[in-house]
Amino acid sequence: MGLKIFFIGTVSLSQKALQKLLSLDAEIVGIATKSSSVFNSDHVDLSNLAEEHDIPWKYVKDINAPHIVEWIKSLQPDIIFCFGWSTLIKKELLELTELGVVGFHATALPENRGRHPLIWSLVLGLEQGASTFFFMKEGADDGDILSQKPYRINYEDDANSVYLKIESNALVQIAEFLPKLQKRFFKVVRQDHSCGNVWRKRGMKDGEIDFRMSSYAIYNLVRALTRPYVGAHLFYKNKEIKIWKVKEEKYDHQNIEPGKILESKSSEILVKTYDNAVRIIEHEFVELPKKGEYL
Repeated sequence: MGLKIFFIGTVSLSQKALQKLLSLDAEIVGIATKSSSVFNSDHVDLSNLAEEHDIPWKYVKDINAPHIVEWIKSLQPDIIFCFGWSTLIKKELLELTELGVVGFHATALPENRGRHPLIWSLVLGLEQGASTFFFMKEGADDGDILSQKPYRINYEDDANSVYLKIESNALVQIAEFLPKLQKRFFKVVRQDHSCGNVWRKRGMKDGEIDFRMSSYAIYNLVRALTRPYVGAHLFYKNKEIKIWKVKEEKYDHQNIEPGKILESKSSEILVKTYDNAVRIIEHEFVELPKKGEYL
């Protein structure tokens, strides 16, 4: 029994997943993607891959627009895969196909539904996450789980290394569940939302370093927002400065106020935090602050 797939995506994971599906000879009948994105710093345009494999495709602003839904319907897919999209899919599209819409979320659902899963995981210092494929409903990340695979978050990890772990997990999972979907022989696990929580959308203020925070909290914030994301930031002489990498350091003199620069040399800056200190290693300072100044 065949499985005709319509694919929606516009991030790096979308591209890797689509390439994996094609390598497994999956039947992709159409692709929706974006030429650019203000929401996704890891944006990827899938049109070249679609052209290469002679698959119908469109740049889509609103995936729920009536003319887009009609176009998808005309391709007669059995299932829709939505791996990396910034807006919710509405009821008409969710109910369009025989098997529904499979989505992806980078946490151990039902825990940590909602926005920015990779970033919040690192900001909060979690030591484990999971890559989860699930059947989408009208709520946020609340449908039945098709596949879930855990991954470790080590102290040395940052946004990029965790992103790669998630991608690696996801490709293994796709290879496992695709034949089950093709045979219509698969099991799902219903989410118990009483055991879960929902993460909120982050704002610019959430990315600002405040040296009244602990050194560990600052370390987590910086590694969470480093590339491919927007970077944590601070303000120096009324200018926003991006900070890409810091290192925690022990500092025993507790009578020094948070934010005081303890060292400034060789393009690195050691700054007092609430409990210890952090060494700013990668940054966008044009003028290096001096020892004794405050951030």
